[in-house]
Amino acid sequence: MFSCNPDRQDSLRRIEELVETTRLEFAPDKRVALFDISVEKVDQALVLKGESNLPEALASLRESISQVGMEVMDSIDLLVSSKAIVKISVANLRSNPRHSAELSTQALLGMILNVYKKESNWYLVQTPDQYLAWTDSGALELIDDNRLAEYESASKIIVTEPYGFVREAADERSPTLSDITIGNVLELISEKKDFFEVKFPDDRTGFVLKSLAMVYTDWLDILDPNTERLVSRAHEFMGVPYLWGGTSFKGVDCSGFTKMVYLMNGRIIPRDASQQVHTGLKVDDTRKFESLIAGDLLFFGRPATDSTRERVVHVAMWIGDGRYIHSSGRVQINSMDPDDPLFSQSRYNSYLRSKRILNHETDGVTILK
Repeated sequence: MFSCNPDRQDSLRRIEELVETTRLEFAPDKRVALFDISVEKVDQALVLKGESNLPEALASLRESISQVGMEVMDSIDLLVSSKAIVKISVANLRSNPRHSAELSTQALLGMILNVYKKESNWYLVQTPDQYLAWTDSGALELIDDNRLAEYESASKIIVTEPYGFVREAADERSPTLSDITIGNVLELISEKKDFFEVKFPDDRTGFVLKSLAMVYTDWLDILDPNTERLVSRAHEFMGVPYLWGGTSFKGVDCSGFTKMVYLMNGRIIPRDASQQVHTGLKVDDTRKFESLIAGDLLFFGRPATDSTRERVVHVAMWIGDGRYIHSSGRVQINSMDPDDPLFSQSRYNSYLRSKRILNHETDGVTILK
């Protein structure tokens, strides 16, 4: 019930302000935090409605309302996550729970996802880079805490080559059980000469050529992210087609490409260019490209004006000698040197700044362990 303020319209506006203040503090980016809260008049009462996956934000909102002497009916749903593991090579995650919705991002085989709710045959999930989107049930194996602990402690392999297959038997001529792509992770059962025997999250078993993958802990042990390794990984994606929302070898958008290059160098970076720009150390914003080193990220877009905010719309990775590699139509190389045949005037004109993540990991960057 509502009390303490006879003017309900003013009270409604005040609570709306508190909701917005809380949203800006705890969930300014709806791509990675769910805070869908509104206040409505219902008969003679004011009612908070909606849902969130942020208990600290809801606690702060309720405390703020209490401190200004207001009472409302509270119908907010706190979404508590369960867990799932991706069980296909690449899971498509969409903006809404239907196949015709925009592709937002992708998740790779073996990734652990938070699961918040289900609508029909679709689940709202959150990826390791915190991105929220929907995927259909065929992509996931739902797990309980015991299975999660078992999976996390199990020996695993990681696919290190762009593309391959899991076979039914330890024979290259054996029927295919599934495709696999770079970054996929599978549980390791045993080793048989040239093959790893592996298990999928749904308990299917098969065999992967050792030339396609490494034992996960061995891969971690030899990880030594440096400029040469970043450039080498980036070149492996040359010619891969542009795919809006793509973050896999099957197709990448601009930020999906840089994300994959860093993932295969042991770093989880934010999903989108407009998020990646807030990580790392700024190394240039005046076109002094001689200060860049290979692996630095270049951001492009529209600079801020007196009346408009900056808009970051593209990201690329510096590879040296005036050149950068990026996903634009396909993964390709362009240059900032007007005398280079690969020079792009439009990219030069829209350049904003460059950031360095290598050895300058900041909030939003997770080092794989």
